Amino acid sequence: MKILVTGATGYIGKRLIPILTNEGHHVVCVVRDKLRADKNYLEDDNISIVEADFLKPETLKCIPKDIDVAYYLIHSMSNSSKNFEHLEAACAANFKTYFSSTPLKQVIYLSGITNEAQLSKHLQSRKNVEEILASDFYALTVFKAGIIVGSGSSSFEIIRDLIEKLPIMVAPKWLNTKTQPLAVRDVLAFLSRAKGKKELYNTSYDIFGPEILTYKQMLLEFAEIRGLKRYILTVPVMTPKLSSYWLYFVTSTSYKLATTLVDSMGVQIVGKPSKINQLLGVSPITYKEAVELAFEKIEQNSIVSSWKDSMVSSGRLKNNLHKYVNVPQYGCFKDYKERKIQNEQASINKIWSIGGTTGWYYGNFLWKIRGYLDKLVGGIGLRRGRTHVSELAAGDALDFWRVIFSDKKEKKLLLYAEMKLPGEAWLEFKIEKGLLKQTATFRPRGIAGRIYWYTVLPFHGLIFNGLINKLVTN
Repeated sequence: MKILVTGATGYIGKRLIPILTNEGHHVVCVVRDKLRADKNYLEDDNISIVEADFLKPETLKCIPKDIDVAYYLIHSMSNSSKNFEHLEAACAANFKTYFSSTPLKQVIYLSGITNEAQLSKHLQSRKNVEEILASDFYALTVFKAGIIVGSGSSSFEIIRDLIEKLPIMVAPKWLNTKTQPLAVRDVLAFLSRAKGKKELYNTSYDIFGPEILTYKQMLLEFAEIRGLKRYILTVPVMTPKLSSYWLYFVTSTSYKLATTLVDSMGVQIVGKPSKINQLLGVSPITYKEAVELAFEKIEQNSIVSSWKDSMVSSGRLKNNLHKYVNVPQYGCFKDYKERKIQNEQASINKIWSIGGTTGWYYGNFLWKIRGYLDKLVGGIGLRRGRTHVSELAAGDALDFWRVIFSDKKEKKLLLYAEMKLPGEAWLEFKIEKGLLKQTATFRPRGIAGRIYWYTVLPFHGLIFNGLINKLVTN
């Protein structure tokens, strides 16, 4: 089969693509920015990469028309726009219009469980998209999932933050809301096994795990698995806004995503039973098994995708990495340093392991202070960390940076700052002729940007000197 995957750089898309190619299918990955596509895709004859934006119909003409099955995995859960539901509706409408004139047989859409009378804005948008995608020209198969649990998923990472940081929690009342968590491995099983199944054409199914749990029970079970004793007190007086701030300051989520999550967590997410498990031969595992499996992946350093690498977690970027690859030369302040390298491979390994649990090699307490200050003014802080301890790819989140360019063969790593700044900042590491060249570039915005640069200049001198010295020593 020739299969199209939208949302190919997202949490589910990145995990689904290898499953499809291993089955011998040719996969067409639709991305808004080719820089964000996995480099391994370029070396795989069974994968094609197409750059298109479903908000811009004129860009869709490069998508092949001889597609058999398409996976619709486009979501804008924490888009900065207050009208994200209109953006999701426009994407779905443009998708439908384009493929209505092609021989496409089946569209598989991953949505959310929407059985309650009152839905959150996010879930209502998912339901609207389902209605828009329905067509007389192709068959639509809809899977509606609740909380997805797996290494790198937003729900898993947020629960992990709460449990590992707070021995005692005074939490909002929505922690008593019921849900049916589902392991990401089971989500992928439903999605991959549904393709080409004519009995699933023009059908919709809720998919869920075997247990109905409250969010409080999920937290406590997570703590038990981690061998931690935790106490949770729920209070009725915490407003949605306070709840959002609570999540934002304690966890690695952005404030916008926290707001969306709080809005959704007040809605019960319990699925309607059906025969879909038997039809596709899927036996969903328990929440406890899903968490234990996630930690196995973490310990093996084999996390395939993480919500933190999605632009959902971005503080500043809007998907197009290309415009940030060429670091500006004029109207900028620069901090340039170079050192002779003692062991090139050791320096490369250090550079590509920077940040996250490894830290920044020098003045880590100063980096942490900068992260705390960023959080206080509504930024993302340092809590995103990194997905892999020693590998970086374009589009990856790295603390409060975003990886713009990463190539070990070219010996170059370029980062773009996503913290709150009165301007734009880049940090580049490049090895040439036995020298490590480290360049911090700042393009100020107005007088505030210039004042900021001169205010932090003494700290830059200390931090960047210490950093490059550590990178060139064994």
